[in-house]
Amino acid sequence: MPLLHLRGTGLGVVEAVLFDKDGTLSISEPQLLTLAQARVLLCLEATDPEQRSGLRPLLERAYGLKASGICPAGITAVASRDHNLIATATALVQVGMGWPEALALAERVFDQADQADARRAAATDPPQATSATTAGLLPWLQQLQAAGVPCAVISNDDMAGIEHFLASHGLPPSFPALWSAEHRPRKPDPAAVHGVCAELGVVASRCALIGDANSDLRMAVAAGIPHPLALGYTAAWSIPPPLAEPHPLVHHWDELSLG
Repeated sequence: MPLLHLRGTGLGVVEAVLFDKDGTLSISEPQLLTLAQARVLLCLEATDPEQRSGLRPLLERAYGLKASGICPAGITAVASRDHNLIATATALVQVGMGWPEALALAERVFDQADQADARRAAATDPPQATSATTAGLLPWLQQLQAAGVPCAVISNDDMAGIEHFLASHGLPPSFPALWSAEHRPRKPDPAAVHGVCAELGVVASRCALIGDANSDLRMAVAAGIPHPLALGYTAAWSIPPPLAEPHPLVHHWDELSLG
């Protein structure tokens, strides 16, 4: 089995590598920013004028919207769609809406925003790319494939979003296993790691996991992935993600190698 190196330092042997998607495989911030802003505007348009001044800051804080971009630890960046929906309905309740009405409005707003979300657009031939891959990703995946190391995506995006991203960049053969928000349990439950490892036919203790959130790293260690093989990826956001030390941090894919 190959040894995974970071900047020349051996971290451990690996049978497989598990990747988060948004903020790790993909530069998702521009798309997520557009999606979150659309949700804010649609909510404001659907509420009474006297509610709007209080609602906007509640939604912007909930979504992690900042002048410089999106908070990489916020719910837009990290949480699943349904968790974002619940946060939206909660903000609506705080400006005076009843819970059934707030939940129904949040669902309608999310459906409207999703119609403009290219990740869920009908596939084209060839597929139209949405978010870009992070710099240097393709050579790193080619190195893993050449060494016979299978990869998986473990993400809180839905299957449509994951599959469309991979197809847009010609990546499906590199990822024989996918674990989405529609799987149970979903991340950050450590059992999600065991689920995707079972699909790959490997054990967690022989895997690496690379993600851009502390919840990814905690999940990996709790699932039995060795601490040095739970790696934080830092390069996909305008605001660097606040990743916990002493997890190894990857700033560019060319810092990783196999030997």
